[in-house]
This record gives sequence, structure tokens and C-alpha cells, in this order.
Amino acid sequence: MRILIAVDKFKGSLSGPDAADALAAGLAGDDVEIDIVPVADGGEGTVDAALAAGFERRVAIVTGPTGRPVEAAFAVAGDCAVIEMAAASGLALLPGAPQPLAATSRGTGDLIRAALDAAARTIYLGVGGSACTDGGAGVLAALGAELLDEHGEPIADGGAALYALSAIDLSRLDARLAGVDLVLATDVDNPLLGERGTAAVFAPQKGASPGQVVVLEASLRRFVQVLGDVREDAAALAAEAGSGAAGGVSYAARLLGARVEPGVEVVQRLTRLDEHIAQADLVITGEGSLDEQSLGGKAPVGVAGAAHRAGVPVVAVCGRTTLTPEQLAAAGFAATYPLSAIEPDAAVSMRDAAALLEMVGAGIRDSTHTLISASN
Repeated sequence: MRILIAVDKFKGSLSGPDAADALAAGLAGDDVEIDIVPVADGGEGTVDAALAAGFERRVAIVTGPTGRPVEAAFAVAGDCAVIEMAAASGLALLPGAPQPLAATSRGTGDLIRAALDAAARTIYLGVGGSACTDGGAGVLAALGAELLDEHGEPIADGGAALYALSAIDLSRLDARLAGVDLVLATDVDNPLLGERGTAAVFAPQKGASPGQVVVLEASLRRFVQVLGDVREDAAALAAEAGSGAAGGVSYAARLLGARVEPGVEVVQRLTRLDEHIAQADLVITGEGSLDEQSLGGKAPVGVAGAAHRAGVPVVAVCGRTTLTPEQLAAAGFAATYPLSAIEPDAAVSMRDAAALLEMVGAGIRDSTHTLISASN
């Protein structure tokens, strides 16, 4: 019996690889062969998935979201690099309270430059978990753009500082960008500005008060207005679906010529997931919470779709699910195993997620033949 484990992170508890290892411990037996492929939706965990697929781990010292240097890992294979915004500009890197007005994406630009230094010709940028709402201004600045106030002085980092922006010079952007295929991995469809924009929808998740949301929205509008003096497509790109992803870093990436691909599809291609599924008798996927957002393009549903196309049964494991049995079945899951069914206390479940996943793995092993027969 060959079982493929392709799970995403259990946020707040376990990384994808750690969750897979816990399941594998429970599944282990003489009659079971286990294959592990970490997956992600293009956000946190994308680099881990690439490393598991054979990419080489590299490390760069970059500017963290508060301006302090942080160590960020990325992945390289040949002339292809995979970088992750969360590793440089993520909420998890904040030393204390959120800083929605001042947090910067500059470190993500530093990571792009590190990938260029590694001779990358294709750069996959996974976004998600960001601490900033600066429209990607920090990314542009790290790559050579000059953002100046009315006195010709560089403005400070952070979204709120954009309100003082008077001029932008893009002529000194790193020339190597012209020869690079920059691929933005995201499934977010929010524009940069407005009611569904990055400030209105996502800044509150990063600690912004209603008043701070107003400040960030006005600052981002100023950013687009000034960019319009040097880029005719500045306003059009801001209005595109998805430009509001990751505090607007998606907007900056589009200004740099990035093309957008669904994050799940990017990770599946990097990990050659279809090849692994074709050799499996059963696929196990999952993440911390299976909910309505999962149905919008998260990794487990993407794995379920790939398994369905290959005719291989797939089950889900999760910390909890808010989906109905009908929704789970429609997503392609033959069965779903929430940890909350074993441990209803969420705090305990998150603390003991590895032990609980091992128990779930053992239960799946004991019912494998039934699951496969039912699917056939």
C-alpha cells in the first residue's frame, strides 16, 4: 500500500513537513510505503515545499518588517529560485505589537535581489502572511527605485510614509530584472484600492485601527498617483484583480513585469505532485482549518482536485473544519479527520497537534482498505 502525504501547515502548530512526519509515524507499518510531498498555496510553506522537491537551501540577511535585519531562507535549483514574502516581511517576524503604518516590504525586495545574485532567471514569489501595507514600495526601494518627498529626500519606509511621496525615480531599478521571469504565486483577487482593497480588507488583520485604515488607503492612493507620472499603467495595474495581495506587494511585482499564477498550481508544478499521485493508492492532504477559504484555492482542495483527476482516493486531516459533509464531499474528500473530534479544546489541540496527528494516521492506516474500496 503506497500512501502519499501532501499536507500544508497547521498554522500556529506545525509546519507542513512536521505535520507530514507526525502522520507518517502513525501510518508506519510493514504493509505501508509512505511518500511525503509538502504542499502550500503559494504563501508560507512554499519554500519548504521546494526544498522537499530537491531545491537547495540558501540564506540571505534582509531587512525585516520593522527595519531590523533578519535571516531569510529561499530555495534555488539551477536558474530557478523560490522566495517567500513571509520569510522577510511576515507578521511572525514582528518583535512585538503589530506596526501596520510603519511595517515595510523592503526585505522582500532584498530577497529578490538575493535570488538575482544567485543567477536566477526564473523567480517564484510566494506571498502571504505579510506584516505590511505599503503597496510594495519597500520592494521597489530595495531594488533601486527612489521614493522622494517634496524636498527631494527619501521618504521613510512603511505604508503611512507614502502620504509624503512627491516623486518616484524608477530609472535605477536593478537592470537584471529585465532578463528575469518573475512569477507571483497568489490566489487573492482584491485590487489595491477601495472597499475591497488591501487597506480596507487586510490591514485590520495586521493590527490597523479604523483610523489607520483611512491613513493607509490615502497613502496608497498617493503612491498610485505619483507613480502615474512615470508609469502610464499605474492606475490600471492598481485596479487589477489581485494587486492588493500581500499588502500590495503584488502591485509592485506587476510594475516589475510579473505574471500571476495560482499559488497551488505553482507549488504542485515545483513538487511534481501529479507524478507522486500517479504512484499512490491513497492521498492524505489537509491544513489547520478546512473552511470556506479552503474552497477558494487553498492547497488541500487543489490536491484533492489533482487526485480526483488521477482517480486516486483522497482524505483530509485538519485541526478543525467548518464545512458541511456535503461541501467536503463536493471538494473530493472521501473522508475528513478533524483533530477537534479527538480534542475539542482548541488550545490543547494546537499544542498537541503532532501527537494527535499520529493518532489520526494510525486510524487511517487501519481503515485504508475500506477507504480505497469505497472510492472504487
